[in-house]
Amino acid sequence: MSATPAAAANPPIVAPNVRDLVDLGRDLATWLAGKLPGASDIRISDLKYPLGAGMSHETILFDAAWREGGEARQRGMVVRIKPSSKFVYQDDMFVQQYQLMELMHRTGAVPVATPLWFESDPTLLGAPFFVMEKVHGRVCVTFPPYCQEGWLFDSTPAQRAVLWEDSVRKLAGIQTVGIADAPFLNLPGTYAEPFDQEVDRFVRYLDWVDPKGELTLLRQGFDRLMQHRPANRPEGIVWGDSRLGNMMVGDDYKVVAVMDWEQPSVGGALHDLGWWLAIEEMQTTMRGIPPLEGMGSTAQTIQLWEDVCGKSAADWQWYEAFAAFKLDAISVKMMLNGALAGRSMGDIRFGERTRDAMAKHGDFFPGA
Repeated sequence: MSATPAAAANPPIVAPNVRDLVDLGRDLATWLAGKLPGASDIRISDLKYPLGAGMSHETILFDAAWREGGEARQRGMVVRIKPSSKFVYQDDMFVQQYQLMELMHRTGAVPVATPLWFESDPTLLGAPFFVMEKVHGRVCVTFPPYCQEGWLFDSTPAQRAVLWEDSVRKLAGIQTVGIADAPFLNLPGTYAEPFDQEVDRFVRYLDWVDPKGELTLLRQGFDRLMQHRPANRPEGIVWGDSRLGNMMVGDDYKVVAVMDWEQPSVGGALHDLGWWLAIEEMQTTMRGIPPLEGMGSTAQTIQLWEDVCGKSAADWQWYEAFAAFKLDAISVKMMLNGALAGRSMGDIRFGERTRDAMAKHGDFFPGA
């Protein structure tokens, strides 16, 4: 294959906020002095934003070095800062994402960056934040798309096959942790079943981004989804942004960390599978790009997911279509954050992705 284009080596910073890293390093050194008893001469270095990823939270990588008991110590760390505004998501789940990382780390269900400390006091950095251990590996970045250029594009089909299998196993591994272990994920409201949490979240989200009800096509798509609710609604924790780009990958093409737990719930096991499938399609066939050789097909992904977690993926078509709806709704917010200034929401045909997803699964959505 051809060499990776220069653009792939220099993806952009896409964080919602960017701050002075010299000041941040000084503030973190002061804060760490209270978290590392007996430490002296704390030094912070190599602060940097991840490139091509991290749009919804401000995330900065750094290295910490200090002396303790007469010995030199060092540790790679990452600080994640609560957004100052609701840049992408409506629900504030900053504390819950840290708690869920602690749960996954404690159970060993999937690898995560080791959670180290949570700081609720906003005084130091202007908002609450948490620090986790830095994990070394590579990420399939969104900008530029990994299916078009970059290290995965330049890998062999056999290497990609290793990554595909291990990433799906990790996706399914989340479902080995029961919802009873995550009571902190219960969203506000009263529901007949946990499945309704995720549905209600996006009812509220749609009203948040479209308060005047102008997005007729998108709302029609949601109504049709509700008319064909799936019979198969297995319990399960929702990771919330289940995609290959949120996994750190080692040199052996195995997943070393599952990342970005910022919008979890207990809304059901199949929501993550549906989102995973929808994102993969958006990265490839929706762009007119064939899937990379070695990455499993939809049928293979579903079968492996079922084998690993022991849950049925029946009605996965609904969950993929609901994921398309969620992507449509989130794209409204992303557009409102910049590109739609001065334009009416009625000018944009949000909801076409949802409509097309239901049309693709016409047997499940008759008349779509």
